This record gives sequence, C-alpha cells and structure tokens, in this order.
Amino acid sequence: MSLTDDTPPARLPRPLDAVEIRVLGALLEKQQATPEYYPLTLHALVAACNQKSNRDPVLELAPAEVEAALSRLREHVFVWKTGFSRAEKWEQNVEKRWQLDAPAKAVMTLLLLRGEQTPGELRGRSDRLHPFTTTGDVEAALEALAAGPEPLVAELPRRPGQKETRWTHLVAGPVEGARAPATSAAPAAANLRPDTLAARVAALEEKLDAIARELAELRKR
Repeated sequence: MSLTDDTPPARLPRPLDAVEIRVLGALLEKQQATPEYYPLTLHALVAACNQKSNRDPVLELAPAEVEAALSRLREHVFVWKTGFSRAEKWEQNVEKRWQLDAPAKAVMTLLLLRGEQTPGELRGRSDRLHPFTTTGDVEAALEALAAGPEPLVAELPRRPGQKETRWTHLVAGPVEGARAPATSAAPAAANLRPDTLAARVAALEEKLDAIARELAELRKR
C-alpha cells in the first residue's frame, strides 16, 4: 500500500485470535502490575498467559503456541523483542498503537484477560493497574475507547435483572448485539478524514523504531 493511499493505518489490521489476545493482555498486565519484571522472557510470558487467577478462560498454552502468536503480533508491530538471544524479552506496543492513556490501558487489559465485564467489575479488579475513583471514571474510559471510526470496545445489552450493562473488547472482531456509540453525523464525518500522510508516517516510524531497537541489540551481541 502506498504512502499516499487514502486509507489510514488500522488499529487492528485483522481480528486477533484467542492466543494473541491472551499474550497482549498478559504483557499489558505485567507492565502495569509488576514493572520490575517487565519486559518478559518467553518462559515468564507463558506462565502469565496460563495464570489461573484473573483469567477467563484459564488456558494451558505451550511455549510454541505463545512464540507463534508473538511472531504474528510482531508482523503488525504490536510487540517487539529486546535482550540477547539467550535472554530475549518481549514487550507490547499496543499502548502506542492504540493511543491508550492510563485509564484506557487498565480497562483494555482487564477486558483482554477476562472478557466482558460491567463497569463496576472493572473498577473492582483494577487496583493493581490503575486507581479509578468512581465507576463513572471507568465508564468515561470505556466511552473513549468506543469512540471514533475504529472502536476497541462496545457496550452489550443489559441482561435481565442486571443494573449495569456489560462491555466487551472488539479486537477479535465484531460482537453480535454490541451497541455502537451514539455520535452525531458531523463528528463521525470528521473522524473519517484524518491526516492520512501523518498517519502513514507515524506507522512507518513505529516500524523503523522496532528495527532500530533490534539492530541495537545485535550490536550489543
């Protein structure tokens, strides 16, 4: 695709599969909850993916499955590698790619790791990631993630007997029954016309940054 193409680079070039989603969720979680141990080796990342607490569903992924998912994610610059060959470590780049601030990062982490949740559940489970003062703060983060032409989350219909609606991520593709955020026609039209050249340059800079980091690691060796 040429630099002058009218289509801006997508937040999600394709739907992610379950292993890729778990890998990204685990990297995001460990970066926020235990930054002293981040980036993660492949062994540590496998353990984080297969963790039995704070995961739904609980998975039993083999190192080869996680490594293959990392390779696929790396193609889209969602992750990159640091460290020497004997102690290679991985870190996520979706925080930059998806333009996540601290509240949005915490919310996306929880949705990637545990699936659909209410704002109250998200607030109660976010202590180690980001301190939300009120449930309204969580809802504000969700609404920001749901806005724009490429939403990352969506609201689901309220279940019978529930006071709160549930929210889900959209990184695996559209979700049946999910509600699109209410927006006026004018802002929507504006969102569909970004500065395409600047967007292209930003995407190329991300790839060049990843290449530069890997070249620096090769020089160290």
